[in-house]
Formats: sequence, structure tokens, C-alpha cells
Amino acid sequence: MRRREFITLLGGAAAWPLVARAQQPAMPVIGFLDIRSPNTMIEERLRAFRQGLKDTGYVERENVAIEYRWAENQVDRLPELAAELVRRQVAAFVTTGGPAGLLAAKAATTTIPIVFVVAEDPVRLGFVASLARPGGNATGINIFTIELAAKRLELLRELVPGAVRVAVLINPTGPTAETTLRDVEPAARAMGLQIQVHNASTSREINAAFATFVRERPDVIFVGSDGLFTSRRVQLAHLTTRHAIPATYGSREFAEVGGLMSYGASVGDALRQVSVYTGRILKGAKPSDLPVVQSTKFELVINASTARMLRLTVPPTLLVAADEVIE
Repeated sequence: MRRREFITLLGGAAAWPLVARAQQPAMPVIGFLDIRSPNTMIEERLRAFRQGLKDTGYVERENVAIEYRWAENQVDRLPELAAELVRRQVAAFVTTGGPAGLLAAKAATTTIPIVFVVAEDPVRLGFVASLARPGGNATGINIFTIELAAKRLELLRELVPGAVRVAVLINPTGPTAETTLRDVEPAARAMGLQIQVHNASTSREINAAFATFVRERPDVIFVGSDGLFTSRRVQLAHLTTRHAIPATYGSREFAEVGGLMSYGASVGDALRQVSVYTGRILKGAKPSDLPVVQSTKFELVINASTARMLRLTVPPTLLVAADEVIE
């Protein structure tokens, strides 16, 4: 073999790995859209999301990429963030911060599959045609946060048996305000409780509501489930403890930062289910054929340290029923 032919042959062989790499399929990209900031999305929740993906054969940075977009609690940023993910040509959307993120994703695309987590009936909200057959390009998990009002009141009264007057804090501009009142009012009447509704849609209005609570001294506070309140959970936990008013919340994130008690669907379990659906979609499943899943795992979390600060004795029945007691 002549020298020139040998060099040409070597050059072609050196190019083989490059050709092989070029022919490999592109790694699918998941767009993860959330109204909150990354420091409020507890790492445990993201681990649950990644575990669900792994269960379906996808590992971040190995055979799937995830593009995270955080609105930093600014609802008006969601449409542009969703549009960015569409331009990124994501294979699927995941929206975990409530109806606002899902609304932005649906406005941005009618073709890219969307897997969502919402706290109330997605049929009533108009996001899917039915739970069994969602239709369109969206499906996901309903975590029932709103529908648990009666149970939350019952648990709070067990912890504070003398409670009669309940201050209900809602965000009137949020998507869950109407549903919260619809469920809380009849539940309170059935238990012989008197409720007073207070509105807050900003951090300053939360402070103003608590100034009212200090004057009126309700026995307990029922904090509605809302993205604003979740983002301000440290402020809320601090104010309820500072002013010695027992309060109930809709997710464990509040109890973890000092809130007295939370009861609601397991967010970690919901995120794991969302990622399983996402993995199935990446493998070819259609959202319209995947029924909306309703949460079956609920968590009662009691912050015993906060209870002691409020001079409350947690009944043994609640200690046994609790999924976690934070000391």
C-alpha cells in the first residue's frame, strides 16, 4: 500500500467515531416551569421528580435534559418563560406551580405535551375535558389541596379543642379563592365554627391582615392554599408564632419552616407521578390517553416545637396519626 493511500485510510478511520456520534439521536429536553423561585422548591421534591424519571429509564444529563424556568413568584413572567421553552423545542412541559404555570404553558403551545400538578379540579378549571380522557395536549395530577378544608378544620380543632372563631386567610386574586370559601364555609358551619374571611394578595397585605388578627384575636387561622402564601410561608409561620395564634396550612412546606400543622397531599409523591407520566410521554404516549391522576397519599405534619411555643399539648391521637412530628 502506498503512503498516501495509507494516510487517507487512517484519516477516514479517525472520522468514524465522529460520524457515529453525529448519527446518535438528540437527547430529549423537558421544560420544567414553576411560578416559584428555585430556593423554595425543596430539593427533596426535585429528587422525587428525578426518581420518577429514572423509574421510566431517564436520567438527567445522561439520556434526558431538563430546562428549568423559575418565575420568582412573578406571575407575569410565566408567559415569556413558557415561550422560551417552546423556542427551545422541548419534548414535554412539566408545570408544578399551580394553575398559572399550566395556563401559560397551554397558551404557549397546543402541540407539545404538558404534564401538570394542580390543587383543584382541572375539569372545572377548563384544562382538560374529563379526568378519564383529558383530550388535548395536557394531563397530570390533581393533589386535592383545596378539597381538604373540612379535614384541616377537624384536625386543627382536635389540637385546639376550644376554638370557635376562625380567621380564614385567602388571596382574592388567586385561582383558588372561590373554591376555598365554597368548601370552608359549610364545613365550619357543620362544626359550629364562626369564620371571618380576610384577604391578602401581597406581603404587605399579609402583615395588615395580621394587624387585624392582633386586634380581633381569632382562636385559630385557616390559611388558604395559594402560590403566594407558599412563597411567603416563612413570613406566615413567623407571624402566627409571634402573635401566638394557632394556624393550619395545606402543605408540609409550612410546617417545615415553623408552621404549627399542615395537612395535604404529598407533593413529593405527586412530583414522582408527574415524572412517570413525563417518561411515558417521551416514549410515545399521548397526554390525551393518560387519565388525570388523583392523589391518594396525604400527609399530616405537626411541628411539636411550635406547639410548645404556643403552649399547646398535642393529643396522643394526633401524634399517632401524624406522618411526621417535627421536634
